Amino acid sequence: MHLAQESFQVICEDPHCAARCGILRTAHGEVQTPAFMPVGTRGSIKGVLPELVCRTGTQIILSNTYHLLLRPGPEIVAELGGLHRFMGWDGPILTDSGGFQVFSLAQLAKIDETGATFRSHIDGQRVVLTPEGSISVQEMLGSDVAMVFDHVVGLPNERTVIKEAMERSLRWAERCKVAHSRKEQLLFAIVQGGLEPDLRIRCAEALINLGFDGYAVGGLSVGEPPQEMYRILDVTVPVLPRTRPRYLMGVGRPVDLIEAIYRGIDMFDCVIPTRNGRNAMAFTDDGPMRMRNARYERDPRPIDPTCPCPACSFSRGYIRHLFMVKEMLGPILLTLHNLTYYQRLIQRARSAICEGRFCEFRQEMLSKLAAGNDANDT
Repeated sequence: MHLAQESFQVICEDPHCAARCGILRTAHGEVQTPAFMPVGTRGSIKGVLPELVCRTGTQIILSNTYHLLLRPGPEIVAELGGLHRFMGWDGPILTDSGGFQVFSLAQLAKIDETGATFRSHIDGQRVVLTPEGSISVQEMLGSDVAMVFDHVVGLPNERTVIKEAMERSLRWAERCKVAHSRKEQLLFAIVQGGLEPDLRIRCAEALINLGFDGYAVGGLSVGEPPQEMYRILDVTVPVLPRTRPRYLMGVGRPVDLIEAIYRGIDMFDCVIPTRNGRNAMAFTDDGPMRMRNARYERDPRPIDPTCPCPACSFSRGYIRHLFMVKEMLGPILLTLHNLTYYQRLIQRARSAICEGRFCEFRQEMLSKLAAGNDANDT
């Protein structure tokens, strides 16, 4: 038995679309949804103290089971007080299951009914990760939300490959539920099925019959065009229970967040704001700014005069200078700026939903982001 049905509550819904606001209750506090989770891959949001991550408006972060399994190992994390104490983050943490990293990083991965056998991308050591093993690692880490272990395949792909992976993911999800014993830890399932609507619906219905604390849509943003992702959300999200959180995994362009919220998604994670920040890209409503561009060399303005982040207390010229001379402060400042931008965007979305004007907000944001992308690409 988990943290009961009361672990998620829908607070308000926009009457004109599927967008909704809710509260996810975890052992380490509440999360207002829609919510964006920065990715702390190895137990850290790269270059940024937890206190500063909190100041961006971040409520919940994601850490990676695969990476923490390889280094330092879940036993060490548990010995040092669990993941929250280990990384100095007092708020909620979601851990992914390792399935995507096996797909994207592991060398010579072999997938069979037992699980995944692969060579570590760090030292080539042979590692076996099963559904039961993934749950065991996540329970040792002590995250607030654990994910089932799933079989991820690239897209586009043959239907037979997608169907086999989806059916295996279902069997693995059932094994994960049986193995899961930490009562205060929520367990989310993952809907697979590629770009095949009938497989997505079949997977979602089977997972709902098993019963989980939340439902993720996985296996997207792995090579397919955005419109294909939206098409799959259009057929998958309506099947998912209204009384459970809906999580779109690994998707994080601002336009995708807006489109997915419109379709009823509650939670997101992605490396885009932090990774791009470390590579001199600043996100704004007017599109991304590439801060190494010579146009900013003498620009005295902040990146965004309305943004309260530390980076926006400096000039664009100074931010550019930091990157040009390879000062570590540059990536730190843009990481903070991008996380602040994402959290403010999500907060504006929540306000628009509760005021019944999310459709107008969506159109406004899509127009601004498209215009900004066009202008910045010239």
